[in-house]
Amino acid sequence: QVQLVESGGGLVQSGASLTLSCRALGTDFSINAMGWFRQTPGKEREAVAEARSGGVTWVKDSLKGRFTISKDNAKNTVYIQMSDLKSEDTGVYYCNANGALGDGRWFDFWGQGTQVTVSS
Repeated sequence: QVQLVESGGGLVQSGASLTLSCRALGTDFSINAMGWFRQTPGKEREAVAEARSGGVTWVKDSLKGRFTISKDNAKNTVYIQMSDLKSEDTGVYYCNANGALGDGRWFDFWGQGTQVTVSS
């Protein structure tokens, strides 16, 4: 089993920066990709950024330049650095990880979500 532990959410003012982190805890697993999704008020959950094995990263086009994703493979931790935050970035941010367990089964798990609130 893999557990995702998120941290770093909070209340910030417009224009501020915030970094979220998500660590995958467990034993005998390998990560294929870790990423971030968000659900903003009145909208469906959307993909924000992903860090894949081999160092490949992806960030939603509209967030490029403000959001950066990075991954520490040794710590099984993914970070998303968010800058110049806007009120429309307010929402619940969820970490997602997929990969393989030691017995070969594929996993795809979600974190509990962390609230980001940007005040204008």
